[in-house]
Amino acid sequence: AASPRSSSPRSPLWALPEELLLLICSYLDAQALGRLGQVCRRLRFLSSRDLLWRRIARGCLNSGFTQLGTDLFLEWMFAFVDMLTYGTLFFKNPDFVFFSPLLHLPNLLSLCSLMPWMELDGEYLYLSQAENIQAYPLCPDGTGLQRHPQAIFSGHQEDVCRFVLVNSHIVSGGGDGNIVLHKIHGSYSVKFSAHEQEVNCVDFQGGLIVSGSRDRTAKVWSLSAGRVGQCLHTVQTEDRVWSIAISPLL
Repeated sequence: AASPRSSSPRSPLWALPEELLLLICSYLDAQALGRLGQVCRRLRFLSSRDLLWRRIARGCLNSGFTQLGTDLFLEWMFAFVDMLTYGTLFFKNPDFVFFSPLLHLPNLLSLCSLMPWMELDGEYLYLSQAENIQAYPLCPDGTGLQRHPQAIFSGHQEDVCRFVLVNSHIVSGGGDGNIVLHKIHGSYSVKFSAHEQEVNCVDFQGGLIVSGSRDRTAKVWSLSAGRVGQCLHTVQTEDRVWSIAISPLL
């Protein structure tokens, strides 16, 4: 005998082609898409497609300017840092938790060229913005950040995808496939071509830099005298490399 589940009528919704379903979902806002994804696994898969969230994500990460000349990107970033600092991002508004685009963070990360990377080091917050890395001093009373950067580190022709702070140095990977090494307190810097596509991740320790890229490779680079920027080893992978780290034991 057939089970009740197998004998239940099939929803006419699934008779529609996927392109039409995506078109229908494109009229939904972030809250409606979040609720739709809680109905069933199939609708969750449909509602989490990058195509639907790309427009919403770009709206949330607007980097334009207001009529008064205020940089909306920076205003959004300072608000985001404040919310993280005081713990209000996830607790004050239940709707924001369950139905915000942050529920689909992997979809937003696919727009990595719009997402900044941050590192907190002592009295400064280092923040990537476009092709630069800017150092913002913390306010003495600990209430937030000063609005103007004290230092700007440049060298990339495209957006900075990731950077690390190690031993008074900044090592960054960019969308131009290059790696740039800056000495924080000084004018010393090194730049070299590392990958055929954007450098998604980097790490630096013991005179070595490791990097991973969209070109499906991970590489080890030398910083020793006379061999700066020389590739010591290449690991070919089957997919894009999003995260990489050097063992504390090297």
